[in-house]
Amino acid sequence: MSAGRPNVVVFVPDQLRADAVGAFGNPHVRTPNIDRLAARGARCTNAFVQHPVCSPSRASFLTGWYPHVSGHRTLTNLLRADEPNFLKSFRDNGYHVTWVGERGDTFAPGGTEASVDEYGFSVEPTGMRWAKDIEYENDLAARTFYAGRVEEAVDFDEAAIRTAEAWLAGAPREPWLLFVPLLAPHVPFKAAEPWFSMYDRDAMPDPVPPADGSEPCFHQPLRDAYGLERATPEHWREITATYYGMVSRMDAHLGRVLDAVERAGHADDTITAFFADHGEYLGDYGLVEKWPTSMSANITRDPLILAGPGIPAGEVVEDMVELIDVFPTLLDLCEVPDDTHRHFGRSLVPRLRGEGVPHREYAFTEGGFTLDEEAQLERPGFPYDRKGDLQHAEPRLVGKATAVRDRSWTYVHRLYDPPELYDRIADPDERINLAGRPEFAQVEERMRGELLRRLIETADVVPFAPDPRRPKVDLPTPGAER
Repeated sequence: MSAGRPNVVVFVPDQLRADAVGAFGNPHVRTPNIDRLAARGARCTNAFVQHPVCSPSRASFLTGWYPHVSGHRTLTNLLRADEPNFLKSFRDNGYHVTWVGERGDTFAPGGTEASVDEYGFSVEPTGMRWAKDIEYENDLAARTFYAGRVEEAVDFDEAAIRTAEAWLAGAPREPWLLFVPLLAPHVPFKAAEPWFSMYDRDAMPDPVPPADGSEPCFHQPLRDAYGLERATPEHWREITATYYGMVSRMDAHLGRVLDAVERAGHADDTITAFFADHGEYLGDYGLVEKWPTSMSANITRDPLILAGPGIPAGEVVEDMVELIDVFPTLLDLCEVPDDTHRHFGRSLVPRLRGEGVPHREYAFTEGGFTLDEEAQLERPGFPYDRKGDLQHAEPRLVGKATAVRDRSWTYVHRLYDPPELYDRIADPDERINLAGRPEFAQVEERMRGELLRRLIETADVVPFAPDPRRPKVDLPTPGAER
């Protein structure tokens, strides 16, 4: 055990719903390792992502910036080498930072080299399968990203975990941060045995049905584009059972990393942060996967858990939390100066130490584009092609949107479509839009005012380092070379 600053494991699955974890109330799924981690640490029940799509969400939680601050709202505007991020903050303050796996959806060229010490696989994957590489049984399976039972392989996640295990066996003496971003349980829905058959299809919960009446503008066009009305309750239960199998496999992967930390003698001096970049529709509202302006809780609520030195066991944080708060909390716990750049994350340490100060009253999520940005939208291949085609044909459906939540209400402002207001207590599935009703006018006004305040407050950042005024200019004077 080190006598100095704690080590850190940051374990980030992709597309994991908070309510698909046992510790967050799911009675069906088996997640013993996540549940044990929650029992010995803090579980945040009202944590929300700042963007509903992978790359913008990662850029946000690594910088502490909301996606609008520097235009990180797409899959292709990634973190540049000259932009600050918290991995670099740890590295610049004496931590050895290792990233296992090869995700190319976070840093632009040069950004990875500027931020981490080691990167990639020491055990190469042999079965790295993406949605486009799968042979689907039929069109419905393809349009719901269902691949079913597959053969066990050293896929991306297995290779990343083996790399992490090998690295931990010879971890350096200086304090270290191990970043473990996985693919599971991202689509396609597929699992090998024993995970595929782990769950009784008949016992799976049915998805939340589409709203009666008012619903977000993109729901029906997306259902139409993918032909999702063809999906029967049995089909959705099959998908859910497979998804849960993927979640349980991911849970086993987490357990292997935690076991490797213990074998290395660092169980008592290592902080573990567990969270996802966003969630998954899983049939809710008759939808699957995600959408750039998804603001519903199945996409935006996050299963955030923090455990280790300085974090009380069995703590339940019900305050509103944003994913941009994770790394400032880790910096605080590790006594790393948080002075490299201006950001909007807040450390949870005062809340975890019981200092009686509420963490946040509101949490914000944003996504989408302006109509003028239509040409910059992605043009994905099969089976995402219809999603891309719909965005280009009707860019209003991915018009900019921002959600603000407190513990009782959700308000969504959409640039090109009517607003939404949901009572999170009476309507936790957010199916009944109360916006515009006179009896809720004060709530709507308050939430809209908070949204406006936050957008003004976080519109940009002023760098800490000032530029010199009247710098020496190395150019000829006008007309000197005639």
